[in-house]
Amino acid sequence: MVPRRVSSLAEERVFFTHSGLYKRHCYLVAGEFTAGNARLIDNVLRGAQNEEGAKIMDMKESLQSLHKEAEERLHACQTPEALEQALVEILGRSGSLTAILRTMGKLAAEERASVGAFANQVKSALETVAAKKRAELDAVAKRLRFEKEAVDVTAPGTLAQPLGRLHPMTQTYREIRDVLIGMGFSMFDGPEIELDDNNFTLLNLPKDHPARDMQDTFYINENVVLRTHTSPCEVRALTTLTPPFRLLMPGRVFRVDEVDASHSPVFHQIEGFVVDKGLTLGDLKGILDAFVHAVFGENVKTRLRPSYFPFTEPSAELDVSCSICGGKGCRVCKGTGWIEILGCGVTNPHEIANCGYDPKVWTGLAFGLGVDRMANLKFGINDIRLEYENDARFLRQF
Repeated sequence: MVPRRVSSLAEERVFFTHSGLYKRHCYLVAGEFTAGNARLIDNVLRGAQNEEGAKIMDMKESLQSLHKEAEERLHACQTPEALEQALVEILGRSGSLTAILRTMGKLAAEERASVGAFANQVKSALETVAAKKRAELDAVAKRLRFEKEAVDVTAPGTLAQPLGRLHPMTQTYREIRDVLIGMGFSMFDGPEIELDDNNFTLLNLPKDHPARDMQDTFYINENVVLRTHTSPCEVRALTTLTPPFRLLMPGRVFRVDEVDASHSPVFHQIEGFVVDKGLTLGDLKGILDAFVHAVFGENVKTRLRPSYFPFTEPSAELDVSCSICGGKGCRVCKGTGWIEILGCGVTNPHEIANCGYDPKVWTGLAFGLGVDRMANLKFGINDIRLEYENDARFLRQF
C-alpha cells in the first residue's frame, strides 16, 4: 500500500481503491497518517494521532475481539453448567471483560466514558446471548426430563415408601434456633398480617420516607400489610417487654419478588434483637461471627459491608464465602465468591424513642437472615425453587 499524507482534513470521507479497501468508506481525521499510525477497524480506517488515541483503539479492538470470541463460546455451550462457567470466566470478577476494564485507569477521564459505554454494550449483548442460550438449554433439559420421567398410569402402584424426614429448611431453622438459644436468646413471635405502623412507621419509615420504595409490599388495605420482614416483632417486643433482653424472632415474610434461583415472594426469616445498655457494633460483630462459625464451621470466612437500613444506624450486611463454589465464583454468588446472608446494625435511636425508651440509655442490636438462603448454603442447594417443589427424590438427600 502506498503511504499517504493527508492534511487539512476535518472528518472528511474519502475512498481508497487499493489494499482491500476498495469501495470502503474510511474516516480520516486531520493530521498525518501512515501505515504505522492508522488502523482498519470494522472496515473503517481510524487514525491514532497520539498515544491516548492508540490506547482507546487498543481497548475497543480488545473488546470487539472479546465480544466475538465470547459469543462463539456461549453459543457452543451444551450444558447449563458449562454456560454458567463460561459467564463467570467472561463477566465474573476475574473474567476476561473485567481484565480489560481494569486497564481503563490508563485513559484520561474524558475518554473513560466512551470506552465504558462501549464495554457496557458488549456486556449487555453477551448477557442477552447467555439468556437466550440458557432458555434453550432449559427447554432441552425439560423435554428430556419429561421423556425420561413419563408415567405409565396403567402400571401397578409402587411399594410403600420409607418414612419421611425433616425438610432441609426445617433442619436449618432448628439448627439456627438451637445455636441462638445456646447464646442466650429467647423465642418471640408476631403476626404475619401486620399493621402498617409496625411494619414501617415505628421502624423509622414514615409515609413519605423514600426507603419505602425499597420493598414492594402486599397490601391488605391502606393500614394493613403482609409483613415484609420480621422487624415488626422488634416494635412489639419493645412495647410489651422490659429490657434488657435477647430475642429470636422467626417467621414467614412476603415481598413482591420475581421467582428465580435466589428469590421467592414468600420466604422464611429469623430476626435477632438485643436491647441493653452500652452495646456497640463490636458486640454485634462478635455475636455474628460466633453464630456463623457455629452453623457453617470455623473455615467459613465472613465480612461486614457498610449498608443502609432505615431502622439501624450504622448498618451493615454480613457476607459469607460461597459454599457452592468455594469462593471461586458461580451462578448462585453471581461470580463474586460471596453470598449475603443477613442485614444488621445498631438499632436506630428513632425506633427506640418511638417505642417509649430513651435512646441515650438503651441501645439495640438487630440482625435478620433468610432461612431459605441459609439452607442453600448449608446443603449446597443452588436453586431456592427446589425447596418448594415437593420432589421426594430431591428431599430424600437430606
